[in-house]
Amino acid sequence: MAITKSKTLKVDYFSYAKAFFNLMKPRVMSLVIFTCAVGLLIAPEKINFANAIFSLMAVALGSGAAGALNMWYESDLDSLMTRTCLRPIPTGKLSKNQALVFGVISSVVSVVSLYIFSNLIAATTLVITILFYVFVYTIWLKRKTPQNIVIGGASGALPPVIGWAIATNGITLEPIILFLIIFVWTPSHFWALSLYKSDDYKKAKIPMLPITSGIKKTKINIFIYAFLLFPIALSPYFFNFSGLVYFIPASILSSYYLLISYQLLKEKNFTEENKIAKKLFGYSILYLFIIFSAILADKII
Repeated sequence: MAITKSKTLKVDYFSYAKAFFNLMKPRVMSLVIFTCAVGLLIAPEKINFANAIFSLMAVALGSGAAGALNMWYESDLDSLMTRTCLRPIPTGKLSKNQALVFGVISSVVSVVSLYIFSNLIAATTLVITILFYVFVYTIWLKRKTPQNIVIGGASGALPPVIGWAIATNGITLEPIILFLIIFVWTPSHFWALSLYKSDDYKKAKIPMLPITSGIKKTKINIFIYAFLLFPIALSPYFFNFSGLVYFIPASILSSYYLLISYQLLKEKNFTEENKIAKKLFGYSILYLFIIFSAILADKII
């Protein structure tokens, strides 16, 4: 009997830990860690391995804290949407208070840790990232304007800037270019998602562009941002920030991104439109990963 209780207790603790981990939006956190690491690794100055690892862990915790606070505030919306209804708070695995306490404590710990292991500029940028995501995007913009993802995307674009600041204790043109790549990429990425998940957003009364302005205008805006992304993605080469190892794959990847966006713009059949929107959303994730990998590879080679 005692053995059975012990096994049950272990399973409960594991489930509890898993719920807190999921509260941190691990998929988003992985992208944050990756882009931050690229910013750190391509910087002209290097820091010791231990400080680099602890700094990245602090940034990861800060990202997770922002995700937890986002879920705390949006738990009512999450319960209405098929994409988010299985998150820890809607399913009852964690309470709103637990998410709030966890998010606040994690935010403080992450910022203080980053300051200890790196510098004030990196820690300050992390503070701005967390506050912008929670207060500007989640609390202020998300339920009020279809431009929520455009303005709010700034928080998701800051990790490579943090990585650069960790290594250099400063911010120059190079990390700003990396910021702009993610910032301009974000709207087309999320609007593609909102096209084939429009029923979810309508149910939750979130004013995403397809709901407020219609499908046609959303597709036009996706194409415009994909068009703007093209020169910005190639700009590292023209600013002598990278070489052909980056320029060639970036040109091919960005051309294909623009092509899919154009196909989506011209498609009029609803079923095919959703298929292309899903394709664009999936490709956009791969695109950003390869673009940043190419920047890193270019610097290494």
